[in-house]
Amino acid sequence: MATNPMHQFNVHKIGPEIEINGIDISFTNASFFMLLSALLIIVFLVFGTREKKLVPTKIQLISEVLYNFISKMISDTAGKKAKPYFPFIFTLFIFILICNMIGMLPYSFTVTSHIIVTLTFAIFIFIGVTILGFVIHGFKYLKIFVPSGVPILLLPIITIIEIISYLSRPVSLSVRLFANMMAGHTMLKVFGGFVISLGLIGGWLPLTFSVALTGLEILVAFLQAYVFAILTCIYLNDALNLHH
Repeated sequence: MATNPMHQFNVHKIGPEIEINGIDISFTNASFFMLLSALLIIVFLVFGTREKKLVPTKIQLISEVLYNFISKMISDTAGKKAKPYFPFIFTLFIFILICNMIGMLPYSFTVTSHIIVTLTFAIFIFIGVTILGFVIHGFKYLKIFVPSGVPILLLPIITIIEIISYLSRPVSLSVRLFANMMAGHTMLKVFGGFVISLGLIGGWLPLTFSVALTGLEILVAFLQAYVFAILTCIYLNDALNLHH
């Protein structure tokens, strides 16, 4: 009998239960895979940047490609003023990417399939970018809600729409990543269940779909990390350059 495809998203405690002032801070499988992702990134970057050879090793080449990829993305979307924020964008992109990729492994856990994780990232970015905008521009930052060239009669309606759009950024940013990862992994589990249920004779068709869907999910894992990072750059551009 096929298992429930939603069971893969259950959070389980690992080790003893830890509670402080009524708040459960026990170590869980989600905590473990986030820690594992962070450790893998550290090891990868340490080995990738330790020896800068003229003819790069494979790990050095991958790290340089990632560096140049994020650097170009920041320059294209937010300009030179955003260069100081390269470490944050790079860390955000590679952490989400590794979490997504680890979630593709059998018996692993997809951290980014939980809305609490993606929403925390999104709220942190939203608050940080908003504070940055007011620090740089002061109350002039409110001009972001008043597009130039709008007729006076339409200005109140457009301003309300812009405010709602701005406040919805954390929701859209977090739901996009969470929904894509959750939906994809659910489909993989469903087709995997069909393969087991139908056996060798009838299982070849869902198996074919599973293989194709796995390839698609790997692509989605990269694209979602990219989309999350590039939207962060776009929001950063609004705060730094006040273009609207």
